[in-house]
Amino acid sequence: MAGTGILLFDVSMVRAGHHGAAWRTRLAHELATRPLDDIWMLTGAALTAALGLWLIILALTPGLRHQLPLNAPAGQCRVQAVLERDAAALMLRDAAMRVPGVSRARIRVRRHRIKARADIRFRDPGEVKTDLTAVLYEQRDRLALVHPPRLTVRVRQRRN
Repeated sequence: MAGTGILLFDVSMVRAGHHGAAWRTRLAHELATRPLDDIWMLTGAALTAALGLWLIILALTPGLRHQLPLNAPAGQCRVQAVLERDAAALMLRDAAMRVPGVSRARIRVRRHRIKARADIRFRDPGEVKTDLTAVLYEQRDRLALVHPPRLTVRVRQRRN
């Protein structure tokens, strides 16, 4: 990144009417005069291709997107812990199933939002939604996430 910044600065200075840096003019001259089968040209091309391939691999790997960072305990700032999104969803679903009236709960945890959907068999849907929202907020806060996601709760009455 620093090399790109220096190159960008030098190119902008040339565009502003100043002379280019000596290293860049020498590099441009060497690249223009060397034959393509030169060992240094082939080595540079191979390194550039390997770097490009590595960047493509890094762009396609999932990384840490499925993990939610947790807060460190008080007084321990060097501790780093994460929680898998699926585990957080399971904990929230278990909390939702403990609410009276909820017969089925589906929880989807994303980086910025938690979507909770619940089917209820008995009780007033408004009361169940209020209780469910309170329980899910409490459980979300208990997870101790660094950036707690927003919570969206939907309930629907099921009768069979």
